[in-house]
Amino acid sequence: MDIIKPRLAPFLAKSVRLLSLLILSVVALPSDAAYAQNFVDIKPSPQQVEWQDLEFGVIIHLGTNTYLDREWGDGTASPQVFNPTQFDAEQWMRAIKAAGAKYVVLVAKHHDGFCLWPTEQTDYGVNSSPWRNGNGDVVRAVSDAARKFGLKFGIYLSPWDRHEPKYKNSAEYDNYYIAELGELTSNYGDLVEFWLDGAGGAGHTYDFPRIIENLRMKQPNTLVFADAALFEYGDIRWAGNEDGTIPYENWNVLDRHGYLRWRPVEADTPLHKGHWFWHPNDESTLKSLDELISTYERTVGRGGQLMLGLAPDRRGLLPEADVKRLEEFGWAVQSRYSENLIAQERIHNAATEAAFDGDPDTFWSAPQGSHHAFLEADVREPVTFDHTLVMEWLNDGQRVEHFRIEAWDGRTWKSVVEGQAIGHKRIDSFAPVTASRIRLNIVSSSATAHIREFQAFHIGKN
Repeated sequence: MDIIKPRLAPFLAKSVRLLSLLILSVVALPSDAAYAQNFVDIKPSPQQVEWQDLEFGVIIHLGTNTYLDREWGDGTASPQVFNPTQFDAEQWMRAIKAAGAKYVVLVAKHHDGFCLWPTEQTDYGVNSSPWRNGNGDVVRAVSDAARKFGLKFGIYLSPWDRHEPKYKNSAEYDNYYIAELGELTSNYGDLVEFWLDGAGGAGHTYDFPRIIENLRMKQPNTLVFADAALFEYGDIRWAGNEDGTIPYENWNVLDRHGYLRWRPVEADTPLHKGHWFWHPNDESTLKSLDELISTYERTVGRGGQLMLGLAPDRRGLLPEADVKRLEEFGWAVQSRYSENLIAQERIHNAATEAAFDGDPDTFWSAPQGSHHAFLEADVREPVTFDHTLVMEWLNDGQRVEHFRIEAWDGRTWKSVVEGQAIGHKRIDSFAPVTASRIRLNIVSSSATAHIREFQAFHIGKN
């Protein structure tokens, strides 16, 4: 045997290598097959779940454009024009809080390249302005004020820079941008959201993988907002318009290039029609309360996030009319959805209580393994309602595929709402209905459905 062993060794080694490759190929099959996922298999991350519960945020634009009656600066404005002498970030936060928003995203640098923090990368920013003798830091003031008022804070940092000479050299500018990003991700606490904008270009190819890698090193829990075209880099997707509208039906899972990912949608729209920055004599563009309510119901009420654009004026304050409208908006939403008729009038049933208790941290589950179920509320006396609100528990994925909201007319169930997606939150309006029994008919679900809240309201005319 000792004589035979050396002669067999090369053959045995080759056989082992072939066997190893075969085993690796077999082991790899489930990994490859995982790409052929179903929509219903995809679940959100804990950070996405938490973010979706915020529901409503604001994005703030302030810069040289504010002083030059512009929306898009070209990078030639003098830093000397920037001087918000009555700057008060806490005034902004009081109005934002009153509106009901839960988070704030600040445009730290727009496309003109003007920086709202004392960056070490350029002198084109607040450090060269007369504001606070060049010692001011808008990012610091806003992040501190947001946290003081219990609001989460995020950053928009434009990759396009129309001022910086390095922009013409991709490698040099990439280093410049990453250095700016490093300052913002290191010095201003946890960031709830980072807006990744692909605007501009002018021959420059953005190194998005490097941007995201550097962001993640400093801010691993930050969610990245990006256009669906930047699918692989984002955690949140754009609604595709700046009107504050999410098209029905809204599903959280997006399919791009054969990959399925959980990408909840954020719909951005400015408080003033067509204007993200402040402009003089612009009161007529301020959206009405009815328009804001409609926007809310087409964003938050369609399972997504509302991002409302705010613009401080040249004083560094939100205009009085804007503050008043934000307060009116917050009060209207709160009052509109505070009188849940099911919660007030229901006959208690321990089996379904979690769906009617007004606590979104609890949820009712359909029978285990079911694909069809009913969630019924019986009320003491007939109630008249014209709006319903339903929230799906999404931690295990979006499962309801077809549903109806039905009212008992004394003889039969009549459908008042029918749809496919529920998602994070769905608000529907319809002609007034009077009933003593209301139910959510889950006609079809991919797996056991979980419902956080089922509510009914009588709001009257919109």
